[in-house]
Amino acid sequence: MFGGGGMNPRKMQQMMEQMGIDVTELDVEEVVIKTSEEDLVFSDAQVTRMDAQGQQTYQVVGEPESRESTAGDSTGSAAELESGDESGGSDAGIPDDDVELVAQRAGVGSETAREALEATDGDLAAAIARLE
Repeated sequence: MFGGGGMNPRKMQQMMEQMGIDVTELDVEEVVIKTSEEDLVFSDAQVTRMDAQGQQTYQVVGEPESRESTAGDSTGSAAELESGDESGGSDAGIPDDDVELVAQRAGVGSETAREALEATDGDLAAAIARLE
């Protein structure tokens, strides 16, 4: 089991760097976790991404609001359906912002990034991992 309850945060950061673990605080507006029964919506959440050995782990801290499930909607939320794709045009429903992010993160061209996103059904992390 891990201890560390009384460990100095700076010492913990040094140890994580030595092990090749990168921790990043993300500035998020909303986090939605969809289950078959309900959607858990975190409106004011703190999100931390930890990159270790090619795997990304996300930690969400906050108080969720429970909403009726929209898990049956394979095309997105009602707001996305009404407003359309606000991040720019795309060939297969992949937002241009996602393509740019994957291309920049993986160091590849837009076409290659879009192909990876299409192959992973729009999953950003999986597309990046596929290209790295």
